[in-house]
Amino acid sequence: MRLPARLLKRYPDTHKGDYGHILVLGGSVGLTGAVCLSAQGALRMGAGLVTVGVPKSLNNIFEAKLTEVMSLPLEEDKGGLALEAFDKIIEILNKIDVIVLGPGAGLGLSTRELVVKIIKETDKPIIVDADAITALASNIDILSKRKADKLILTPHPGEFSRLVKLDKEEIGKKRKELVKKFALRYNLTLVLKGRRTLVGDGKKLYENKTGNPGMATAGMGDVLSGIIAGMVSGGLNCFDAAKFGVYLHGLAGDLAANDKTQNCLIASDVIEYLPQAIKKCK
Repeated sequence: MRLPARLLKRYPDTHKGDYGHILVLGGSVGLTGAVCLSAQGALRMGAGLVTVGVPKSLNNIFEAKLTEVMSLPLEEDKGGLALEAFDKIIEILNKIDVIVLGPGAGLGLSTRELVVKIIKETDKPIIVDADAITALASNIDILSKRKADKLILTPHPGEFSRLVKLDKEEIGKKRKELVKKFALRYNLTLVLKGRRTLVGDGKKLYENKTGNPGMATAGMGDVLSGIIAGMVSGGLNCFDAAKFGVYLHGLAGDLAANDKTQNCLIASDVIEYLPQAIKKCK
């Protein structure tokens, strides 16, 4: 698969602001790695700037773990982001091009309220991932009331089952039909992760064939959300960003597994091998 030229070419007279600014919102006690993986995936995919919005008591952890990424300490509740963080998030949105919402966010009540408010009241493109999907499942109607025109959801089968109120076995029997129906109903792009990940926007459907069982390990979805965000910030529409994102994510995993074996594969290996995957898609 060849990547769009706009993702591969940079002109001499440019600066970091020309390649998008991504805000990753998440993190909670015990789940700091998810935000880091998503942020690093976005940077490796070409984003010019990445900021992580994290609980203020954990900010020093992110400052130590992330070198090229900026951090934004936010109000918190019980170790996760609090609803009160919304005002500070709104203040910086004029500088932001894409939001990744949910990696390692946790499921505290105040965090879930913040997730719902962001989806409902912000107009920036949003990639909704991980715990943010679980928060959304109890407030699914806000998808029809949201301001953002560009929205990508990236559930695994368990998270999707909570969105559509069906068990995973039933979803497995009619994955394509359900992806198309859900995406069309809510006017969004859906990435149903798993073996042969599906990407649909209600009209188009893509079935991915890269990837391997070694990628069934913690943090892979966080890397994917960052890669997709990097493509959206690079100017791709939501469907293409998700399609190329899952393809590259899987291809990088395949290349890493060839060297490190499937059994030894970890999520950060995908970030490491992403440049090789991109080279194969020029």
